Amino acid sequence: MLDRLDHALRARPERPAVLTATRTGATRVRATGGELTDLADAFAAALHARGLRAGDTVGVAVRPGPRALAVLLALWRLGLRGAVLDPGAGPDVLRARLALARPSLVLADAAAQAVAGWARPLARRARLALPDLASLGGPVATVGPRLPGCAPALDLGAPRSGVPAFGDSDGDAVIVFTSGTTSRPRAVVHTRASLAAGMESVSALFGGAQAAAGADRPVLGGTFFVLVPSLACGACVALPARSPAVLARQLRRLRPRDTYLTPPQLRDALRAGARFGGRVWTGSAPASAELLARVRGAGADQAWGVYALTELFPAAAVEAREKAAYEGPGDLVGAPLPGVSAAPDGDGQLLLAGPAARHRYLGEDPDPWVRTGDRARLDGAGRIVLEGRSKDMVLRRAENIYPGLYEPALQVPGVELAVLVGVPAGPGAETAGDERLVALVQPRRGVAEDALRDALAGPLARMGSARPDSVLFGQVPLSGRSRKPDRAAASVIAAARLRGRR
Repeated sequence: MLDRLDHALRARPERPAVLTATRTGATRVRATGGELTDLADAFAAALHARGLRAGDTVGVAVRPGPRALAVLLALWRLGLRGAVLDPGAGPDVLRARLALARPSLVLADAAAQAVAGWARPLARRARLALPDLASLGGPVATVGPRLPGCAPALDLGAPRSGVPAFGDSDGDAVIVFTSGTTSRPRAVVHTRASLAAGMESVSALFGGAQAAAGADRPVLGGTFFVLVPSLACGACVALPARSPAVLARQLRRLRPRDTYLTPPQLRDALRAGARFGGRVWTGSAPASAELLARVRGAGADQAWGVYALTELFPAAAVEAREKAAYEGPGDLVGAPLPGVSAAPDGDGQLLLAGPAARHRYLGEDPDPWVRTGDRARLDGAGRIVLEGRSKDMVLRRAENIYPGLYEPALQVPGVELAVLVGVPAGPGAETAGDERLVALVQPRRGVAEDALRDALAGPLARMGSARPDSVLFGQVPLSGRSRKPDRAAASVIAAARLRGRR
């Protein structure tokens, strides 16, 4: 798929590839096909000149868009493995993830380094851990405009002749961090084969509508799994505006044939009066039948919920009318897509397998079956029906937050117990899946709450995008013979406390 993308971009270099919206919703060409391939060639030459070779790992902290797509193409060409880094996760989490991935180089744009103002000391630490990088001038390089305080810029003037192409051999393609702890982070490893299979599945799911849309009917979406298949079959892609009001105007002007937005983006757009057309796809968080019906009511011909995981994207899909017609218990997410095998294990946890499944978790042995952490069953038609989550993961506006990453930071002096739990964010959230993240902190006897608030200020600030919405002080409930914290009961207590504040 990425090879076809490269060919498609070079075949029509003058054609708009990536579009953005102005504040008025007007369309602006962010990059043509020729500009994307030229930047990808420059990145590949620069990485090759720094001594990076097939199999090496490159950390990537670059905002989604043309520059990030060009980085992906360069890594693919050279056979490098990209480790996706989120500066908003906080310095402790990111350091642990870097220690696991051990990238030979980190590519970061100015925005990522602004979020992580600790990038330079981190770079010095990484050089000490990996002394063979000293000759390369440091493990962090800036891509895009460089601002004061950023790492040195990646040299895009390196000769482009003699830069090899990795070919069709399989190997690791990308590392994406998911759950785990700061002491034991966990990361999904996709190979070139599984990454390509996932993109092929998206292309088949879209049914070639991108090509039919053409330049006049672009695809609207911002993820790589939308960008790559769409561009590869000839459509240009419009990146969704961040402002709901601008997004509504953007939809009205573009009239995209296919639109991919997360459930929070859809809800915000609907509140802004957005109108849709063609097919609308949503994933990354649960999409209720009510939300999909609202999208159809706003003009969409079809509204699809896509069930996907970092470990296997996509796994299943269901259209609004099929979902609305389902009257049984649980959440219908659709039949497994072609090539995907689904089965519950003895505990009711859904297991998935298929060509698009991750190869392994970093540092662990390969396993063909993905343990989803979701309780599920297959109905009489072979469709997947979710029955709840067995993981402790909290979903906040389509972002997966794993409490185990951050709870240790709450254990400051004076804290007896502390848990992070999700509570429904508001009306309809039980079905939409949107949650608030709440810290329930149990003080030690005799410790004043004001003193604990002061002590927690630093750790909370270091949590980045996982900082809880509310911090409550009280008794953490326990359960079981081992008297472990009862997260479900803690969530009920937190929800009741928050309701009492209104």
